[in-house]
Amino acid sequence: MKNLFGTDGLRGVYGDDLTDELAYKLGLALGEMYGPSLFVVGHDTRESAEPLQKALVKGLLEKGAKVKLAGVLPTPAVAMVSKLLDCFGIVISASHNPYQYNGIKVLRSGFKLPDEEERKIELVMEAVSAGVEKGFAEFDPHLRELYIETLLKSFHGLDLSGLKIAVDLANGAAIMTTPEVLNALGANVTCFSKEPNGKNINENCGSQHPEFLSERMRGFDLGILHDGDADRCILLGENAEEIHGDKIMGVVAVQLKHEGRLRNDTVVATIMSNKGLEDYLLDRGIKLTRVKVGDKYVLEGMIELGTNFGGERSGHIIFLDRSTTGDGLITALEFLRLMLSTGKSASELSKEVEDYPQVLLNVPVADKSVAEHPTLKREIEKYLERFRIVVRASGTERLVRVMVEGKDETEVKRVAKEFCKLVHELDRG
Repeated sequence: MKNLFGTDGLRGVYGDDLTDELAYKLGLALGEMYGPSLFVVGHDTRESAEPLQKALVKGLLEKGAKVKLAGVLPTPAVAMVSKLLDCFGIVISASHNPYQYNGIKVLRSGFKLPDEEERKIELVMEAVSAGVEKGFAEFDPHLRELYIETLLKSFHGLDLSGLKIAVDLANGAAIMTTPEVLNALGANVTCFSKEPNGKNINENCGSQHPEFLSERMRGFDLGILHDGDADRCILLGENAEEIHGDKIMGVVAVQLKHEGRLRNDTVVATIMSNKGLEDYLLDRGIKLTRVKVGDKYVLEGMIELGTNFGGERSGHIIFLDRSTTGDGLITALEFLRLMLSTGKSASELSKEVEDYPQVLLNVPVADKSVAEHPTLKREIEKYLERFRIVVRASGTERLVRVMVEGKDETEVKRVAKEFCKLVHELDRG
């Protein structure tokens, strides 16, 4: 047993890559290593969440851990609660993936565990033995309230009265938190994708499918789209155009600098962020530093560089002075605050950051290591003068992701298709 943890915890198809037995062993290992610590456990709305939680908690209790069950709660809410209570947090969620997937993320005092600590957990999982139940577990409804109260205090004075906001909840973990906070701040809120049934999480809705909400945007000032665990936020302007993470980071970073909140005038993004964002920030005296894909690596880069703001084009955006991880609700509130302080509409703000033509395609593969094939690296070098090309293995799915960026959209699409074909051929051998 090894290499269980990817870029965002354990993740896989439930019953195949991720089983109740694996969750039980993880619970045993965590209890063995950290018991009798307190663990706060939350989950999204997938049908597999309850059996995975039951198995995980069984392992924890057999090693003497104390467990508070939060029920359905977004990943960033569990992170914030674990920081406030100075304890471990565990989230059972596969984020933006379809319902057949699930995952388990482990946090300590709000932060995801470093790679080397996850490797130690894997080793303990191989050797740990069952025990006798001696810990205790209880459901605590106040955990959700603690998150909501903390956010409202953090954004005290933000008055959203008069704003009509559409929210796509992706039938996921934010079905109670995001509407409650927005309503408390005075917004006129209409929610979509708000009736989870265990199988419809992220199904043709949420941040992965902005077209669903875009067809319903007439009369709204802003659209907010979450993924299944609500650590992402993609926005829609009043004209239904998509405002992705790069555009959000660009305009918000300038505002943070103006307010003296942007430490070291630096933003951390990933290799997937558009060069248009980089040029926009540089023109305004802000440096963009890139790291590999994954919000945990964005956070590591932020800490290393002493900055407090960064994120991903996909909508994982971290405001380290407000939270320890990406929080889709915090991102939306910061953007709304920017709209009100500047008097600009969402569409006006979005247009400030130019987006160079970029294509991102996914190639299903049998072996994700094909992304490191020498032939691919040689081919990429041939195009570097005219294009920015990234070929990488997905950290959460059996895919290789191909990203091509350049100034000519037709050429960008052509080159991207060529690289997808090459990945497919190399994967077949």
